[in-house]
Formats: sequence, structure tokens, C-alpha cells
Amino acid sequence: MLHNLRRVIQEVNAANNLDEALSIIVRRVKEAMEVDVCSVFLNDPARGQFVLMATNGLNPAAVGKSRLGHHEGLIGLVGERQEPVNVADAGSHPRYRHMPETGEEPHHAFLGVPIIHYRRLLGVLVAQHTVHRRFEEDEVAFFLTVAAQLAGGISHAAASSGPSVTSNGQPLQPGFVQGVRGAPGVALGTIAVADPLADLASVPNRRARDTEAEEVSFCAAVAAVQQALRTSGEHMSAHLPAEERALFDVFVMLLGGDTLVSDTVRRIREGQWAPAALRDTIHEHASVFENLEDPYLQARAEDIRGLGRRILMQLQSEDVGSRTWPERCILVGEELSLAQIAEVPINRLAGIASVRGSAVSHVALLARAMDIPAVMGLDDLRVSWLDEQPIVVDGYEGRVFINPSAAVQKEFQRLAREEDEITAGVRELRELPAETPDGIRMPLHVNTGLLSDITPSLKSGAEGVGLYRTEFPFMVRDSFPSEDEQYQTYRAVLAAFAPRTVTMRTLDVGGDKNLPYFPVDEDNPFLGWRGIRFTLDHPEIFLTQLRAMLRANADHGNLRLLLPMISRVDEVDEAAAHLARAHRELIEEGQPCAMPSIGVMIEAPSAVYQAHALSRRVDFLSLGTNDLTQYILAVDRNNPRVASLYDGLHPAVLRAVVDATEVARATGTPISVCGEMAGDPAAIPLLLATGVDALSMSACAIPKAKWVIRSIAKAQAADLLERALAMEEPQSIRGMMDGVLDAAGLGGLVRAGK
Repeated sequence: MLHNLRRVIQEVNAANNLDEALSIIVRRVKEAMEVDVCSVFLNDPARGQFVLMATNGLNPAAVGKSRLGHHEGLIGLVGERQEPVNVADAGSHPRYRHMPETGEEPHHAFLGVPIIHYRRLLGVLVAQHTVHRRFEEDEVAFFLTVAAQLAGGISHAAASSGPSVTSNGQPLQPGFVQGVRGAPGVALGTIAVADPLADLASVPNRRARDTEAEEVSFCAAVAAVQQALRTSGEHMSAHLPAEERALFDVFVMLLGGDTLVSDTVRRIREGQWAPAALRDTIHEHASVFENLEDPYLQARAEDIRGLGRRILMQLQSEDVGSRTWPERCILVGEELSLAQIAEVPINRLAGIASVRGSAVSHVALLARAMDIPAVMGLDDLRVSWLDEQPIVVDGYEGRVFINPSAAVQKEFQRLAREEDEITAGVRELRELPAETPDGIRMPLHVNTGLLSDITPSLKSGAEGVGLYRTEFPFMVRDSFPSEDEQYQTYRAVLAAFAPRTVTMRTLDVGGDKNLPYFPVDEDNPFLGWRGIRFTLDHPEIFLTQLRAMLRANADHGNLRLLLPMISRVDEVDEAAAHLARAHRELIEEGQPCAMPSIGVMIEAPSAVYQAHALSRRVDFLSLGTNDLTQYILAVDRNNPRVASLYDGLHPAVLRAVVDATEVARATGTPISVCGEMAGDPAAIPLLLATGVDALSMSACAIPKAKWVIRSIAKAQAADLLERALAMEEPQSIRGMMDGVLDAAGLGGLVRAGK
């Protein structure tokens, strides 16, 4: 059974569309369970019905036509209970409803299980038998396991295929793919799948515009790989045993054989572009070896894939610079890189969607700096199906709609117009202070980490840098940057913002921010070797960075130094000792420099409860609400499975912010907020009421934040905070704040806080 389950899952995940995936499911599950019928009914929530969308054993003409209401028949009973329904004689059950169009009359035994994905009922999987009997417990358990395992694949296929359509042309409710918010905003456009780097599995489907040119290109790539293999074999002949040298000859023979090349050429002539034709041929040939019993022959499947990757790499090297991009391009990929983004003309790039990546990934931060909507962590997106399809990117909710319906497009076009109106409305506030109607000033600073961010940050009206992420220069290299390289970067940033202060966070890697040249493999990286823990364990790296910062600060004196991920007071003491040492060394070397202000990030719950002790050691505090929220709520903010549970307006998070600010006021320690919460319009009045001294956010969020501050008095904000702290659910708090924004004429900002 387990072997059968794995095979079904593999085939479903490799399917080209939803119809193919469902067809595989009913055929394979019927074989595995040895039943007479296997069917899938998909949920159509818009009509309150279940629709027969695939069957093996019933009348195929009923597919897409046969429907049952949510509370009708045994199918409806499965949906209501959301648990298995197992009956020996379906016809005698009081909930049975006869569907003559399906030809189900001879079938008595019935087993139905719900297909559920992230709490959402996708449909019902059904097995039927002609005999009168209840299915055995192990059969029910297997069937339930199949449904649970395949739920993701069905959701994956449904979302990536766009709205499913029944055979009589009626669309099922269009779905969306849930990810995590990368950069706010909405964008409608056409998908351009980023060409993968020699990754056959990620090659998108694309029609060949010129089949002859594609065939010539493929044959040239094969010839180039053959020659490279011959050359490699000759170079290695003196260093390898005869049997290993023979492998080079085998690979050359495989490329020279008829089937691998001719099968690919056939697919090209049928209309596929060369990379997709190669992908399908390699998959077909590798599968033959994988299904053999002999382990040695099974291992040859990877050799076939290796050849495929080499040919693909050659094809890609020939295609560089030849691609055309849609007018409103939504760049989509498995894991987008800055280089792939840079390939798209900036005047055509309208949005970004990535299967992997987080809200704080380099790509997401770049998207925010460019004011381009982005959604990351789209686990259910099947990229290879999507090229040139229409899409809506909702950066506020962290989701995308593939092949959106006319109604969805109309709604998002309205939201896009509202965004344009808001942008026009806040542009005039650039030179005005962020001051409440009752005269309370709230300095607004910018979060940045890229030199390219400097100009947009200055134009946004930012009063300084509340968080400069120094890890970026470390992440885009193949080795640790030298002291002089860091000095040049830091000096440019400090000079650009002088005399305004720049708060530079010391190296903060780990968690979801890894260095490619210093990989750290941990079971739970967010609770592992990250932030200050890493730098204190590597004083040679820490001291180099501290020296570079101090040298860069010599000319302008506007540096503030921020320590990340502090969870113990002795970490602050040790970091301060390293800073004093770096300062002493530079003075001894004849390089005059001043000691900067030093602060700590309040991100770990332990830091909230030791805020008194921390305040005695530092000059300022900074609330990092992204990590603070995920640690208090035990929710990985980058995991789409639990993304809906992550909310900075949770009462526990608000209470932690209030506790920290009360300590700061009592000790006379300045405190700011530099997480996403600082740019959330619904959270800003509450943060204002806590008494924080400054807010720091992405440059594109500053004008909207200023609009909120200038619209809501401090006294009103204090009342709202008191009411919020008495509430028990984040939805209640957010609902209250959305209502307040709407009443203040800021309804267009409500969506940005969700």
C-alpha cells in the first residue's frame, strides 16, 4: 500500500494540469484498493455543490455534469462531517440520493473521505464496490491517508491551472495560492517564468515560436555536450580506471543514440520549445530505469538526468539576452535571484511571485525598495505550467490568483486605482511632519540594506535610518567581505544620510538568512545559531565589522550601533567589550574615531522581561516586531501553512510592546519599532499610544504612515489601545482598527494592514 501511495503522489505531482492529476488519482487508487469505482467530487463553494470531476468506473459522460448540494446524499454527508463515511449498502442509507446519469446502480459498498487542505474542504474521494460490505479498517485508513496526501497535489494543480471548468462550461469557484507577504500592493499582469539554472524540473511549458530554430538550437547543444564529454574523457584518461573512463564513452553514445535525441526532436516538432521537450524526454527515459528492480540500473536514471542538465545548461547559454517580456510582467520562479529580476526591463516589471523565499528574503526587500508587489513562499504553485498566463498578485494578503475570473480582475483593478489615488494623496505630505492633530510628533525612519535604497529612502521623507541591515553585503558574495570593503559600503550610507542618524545592525544571519559560503544546517534555525550568537562565536568576523563601522563613522558621527537577537544580558556585555576593543585598536593605530550609541533589539520574549537590565547597559532599545511576534505566537512567519496565525495585532504581542515601552519610559531609554508592524496602518495608532519614540519601515510605507499619524489624535489612539488590550482575539482588534481608519477617511489603507 505504501509503495502504491508513493507512486500515486509522484505521478500526481508530475501531472500537467488538474484534469490529468484527477485522472491519475481515480485510476491508480482504484487499482491499489481493488475496487470497482473510484471518483473525485470537487467542492464548488460558489454554488454550494459538489461536482463529479473524475471517475474510473462510473459513466464518464457524467463528469462535470453530475452535481450534489452540500447537504445532499452521502457525498454531502462526508462534507458535513469532514470524516469518512463507510456503508455496506449505499442505497439503503437514509442520506442516499440516486444519480441515474452516473450509472451507479450496481454499486452497493460506499466509502467516502474528505479532501482537506489547510482547513479548506476541496472535495470528496469516493470508492464503490458491487458487493454488499463495509470496507475494512485498514482500507479506510489507507483511503484517508491517500486523500490527505493528495490534498496538496490537488490544491497545487487546481490553483496553478486557474479556475476549473465543468464539461458544460460552468466554472468552479476560482481559487488562489496562499503564500507570505513579500512587498505590499496589487498587480495585474502576465506571467513570465524565470528561466531556471539547469533545473529540468523547473523548466516551464512554452510553445515554440520557431520549431526549426528550436530544433537547430537543441542539436547544437547536444553536439557541444558530446564534444565536451569527449574532451573530458581524454583529459581524465590518465587518472581514472578503465571502467570509469568508459562512462564518458557511454554518455557520448547515449547522446548519439536515436531515441533520446529523436524523441526530443519529435516533441519540438509538435510545438514544444526545446527545454520543455528535453525535460519530458529525460523524465521518460529516466523513469524506465527507475522502475527496474536492479539497483545498479536504477542508479542510471540519475546519469540520464545529469546529461539532461548539461544539455539544458548549454541551451540556456545560447538563449541569454534573446527573451521578450510581457508589457506588465509578473516574474515567477522557484527561487528568484537578483540576477533574474535584473533581466526584466524595469518599466515592464509589475510584480514578483516566488515558490520559495520569505518576507525578509533579499528579493522581498528589493521588491519593497522598488515599490513592486511581491508574494513569497507559494508552496502550492506549479511554476512550469504558468508561462504567459494572466495573474493577480496580492502583496497585502500574500496570495496570487492564476487565470483570475473577470470578477476577480475587476475587483483588483479597483484596488489598484485606489492605490494610485492614495499615492497621489500622500505625495503632498512629503515635506510635512508626521504630527498628530493634537501636536504629537512621531519621527519616521526607514529600514534599508541596499545602496540602491538610498535615493528612494531620501525621497520618501525619512528622517533617518532606523534599521540598516548589514547582512546584505555578506549575502551577495562568495566570501566574507574585508574590513575595507565593509568600510566603503558603510561610509557611503552614513554620508548619504548625514546629518541624520543611521542605525546599523551588526551582522544578523541565521534563521532564514544564510550565507552561501558559510552554510549552517540546523533542525530549527530560528531557535538556533543566529544574530549575536553567531558573531560572538566568531569574534574575528565581529571585530572586523565593528572596526569598519567605527572607521566609516569618523567623518560624520551619525552612526548608532544595534545588536540583534539579544536574549541574555551577558551577550550585551560581551558585545560591548568587543566594541571597546575595536575602538582601542583603531586609536592605537592612529585612526581617530568616536564611540557610537549602542542599542539592542527586543526580539526574544526574554528581552522583554529583562528590559530593565538591558536599559542599564545601552543607550536605546529597538522593538523588532517580526521576530517578537513569531516567538510570542510560536508561528514561523515564513511558513504559509501557519501564515494566517501570524498577526502583530495579537493581544499578547500588543501586551509585550506595552511592557517594553513602559520600562523604556521608566528608565528614560529611547525606544523605537523597526518591524513590519511599524508600517501597518492598523497598528500605527496603537504604537503611537504606547509611547514609542520613533517608527522605522520600508520607504514606500512612510507616506501612508504619515497620513495615518496626521489623521488620528494621540488621545484617540490612547483610547483605542485601552480597548484593544481588553480584547481577546486579533481579529477583533484589527476589525476595530479597520473601522477607525475607514471613519477617518483612510479606508483605502485598510487593506494594507490585513
